[in-house]
Amino acid sequence: MENTLPKSSPLGIPNAKVAAGSPNMGQPMSSSYENRWLSAGDDSSKKGSPLIHRRKSITPATAASSEEKTTGVPVKEKKDKVPAKEKKVKENTRPHNPNAPPPKKAQKDMTKAERRALQEKQRQAKEAASKDLDHKKNPAAAAAAAAAASTAASAAPTSASGVAGADSEAAKRKKKSTRDQNQVPWLLHLDVPKVSEALTKDLHPAVLQLGLYFSEYKIVGSNARCVAMLEIFSKVISDHKPPSDATFSRHIQKHLDPHIAYLLSIRPMSLSMRECIRWLKKEMADIVEEDPPLSDDDARTRLTERIGHFIRERITMADQLIVQNGLQKIQDGDVILTYAKSSVVESLLLETKKKGIDFKVIVVDSRPLFEGKHLLRRLVAAGIDCSYHLLSSVYVALKSVTKVIMGAHALLNNGAVYSRIGSSMVAMAASDKQIPVMICCETYKFVNRTQVDSFVLNELGNPDDLVNTKSITHTHYAKKQDENAVLANWREQPDLRLLNILYDVTPSKYITLVVTEVGLIPCTSAPVIWREYNEEFGKRVA
Repeated sequence: MENTLPKSSPLGIPNAKVAAGSPNMGQPMSSSYENRWLSAGDDSSKKGSPLIHRRKSITPATAASSEEKTTGVPVKEKKDKVPAKEKKVKENTRPHNPNAPPPKKAQKDMTKAERRALQEKQRQAKEAASKDLDHKKNPAAAAAAAAAASTAASAAPTSASGVAGADSEAAKRKKKSTRDQNQVPWLLHLDVPKVSEALTKDLHPAVLQLGLYFSEYKIVGSNARCVAMLEIFSKVISDHKPPSDATFSRHIQKHLDPHIAYLLSIRPMSLSMRECIRWLKKEMADIVEEDPPLSDDDARTRLTERIGHFIRERITMADQLIVQNGLQKIQDGDVILTYAKSSVVESLLLETKKKGIDFKVIVVDSRPLFEGKHLLRRLVAAGIDCSYHLLSSVYVALKSVTKVIMGAHALLNNGAVYSRIGSSMVAMAASDKQIPVMICCETYKFVNRTQVDSFVLNELGNPDDLVNTKSITHTHYAKKQDENAVLANWREQPDLRLLNILYDVTPSKYITLVVTEVGLIPCTSAPVIWREYNEEFGKRVA
């Protein structure tokens, strides 16, 4: 029968094997390169494959003779060597040994962790080899090291104190990690009060005492903190004696910087305190620029007088003018609501009572400081009709209120009020009830800062103050916390966080009026007043 080619598939792959001895054997096929190898690979597993017949027919002798015929140069017979591809095929076709170790990976095929583990193993092996070599070279040193190791092992039972120290360090680290896990993640940028021994070195005792009062909240309120700080700085300036190689005017700022850093570290300064420090540094710079230079006594006297003048003019007299301006807005029959405690609001209410105006006061207060209790005690002692509410019942308290009067920690450049936490809630609730909101604020509290929320800049209080409600028992030495309180072990709960921030920001749209020593102004006029005072007092605009 005549040999014919089988019909191929649409892809050009033959459907049947080409018979051995076919006239088309060795000729190029009509299919593609991959299809030719695919058909050859499929056929090579069968005995009658033309590829196998062809491979068997080529021997080293015939290959040498063909090469010798074409080149004319005699070729020496070489030893039969198995090609690398065939070796690999043979290795792959060997029977699998389950006990054989797995083949080693190349470093480029390893993951980063596997490469790191391999490098660590190689390093340990190198160190062990070097130690063995040292022991062989110097047996005396090896014996001494072994003796030292045995001595350390024998002394191990007597080193209980060292173990205890290590345990205490581990306990401290665990306690620190436990404390960190309860922090609010989006407020980690806020400063946490911390005092080191380096900051308290060579400081004036009055500054150390003032820092203690600040940290224990024995001096609260923006005006009280500013006055106390300026008076202490005046005392430090009076007691300072410059070294023999420096003048007072050039050395005083360098002397005050550690005291300022200490107060800043023990508790974040209020915005008004920062403004006072900026003013004080400007005064010290003006003394240095005096021509002719002032003597040490004259410079000291001038600086203390300027501090006293600032306290009288910008704080004491300003409060008196605010009281006089605020009296214009209080009439008979008014019910005034105030929040927490402000010294200027307290003075305004007491002066209103002296004027014989008939009015009532509602004091709204909140935890944990309960500043409103101190204000309530002073107002009741003066004979003013008062009622006391917590912040959670502010809507109930607003039912009969005609005016809301509050103090301020600072007045920002965009007209927002930075004040005690909860002030924003009171102002928004009053605005919802169409009740006017008046803010009493001195002009030295106007700051060139813009803030639209309470998280960019704030002060973090102790979160344990929120836990301690009725579980505090006062002793002669310290406050003792009840271990049976509801949240006594809140730090051990990894998913529980307590947030005690001290201030909030009230937008300008909730504020009706700002009472200052320069008159009654809208809160949006704050940047104008700040600029005028900077030009008048010769301050540098930062």
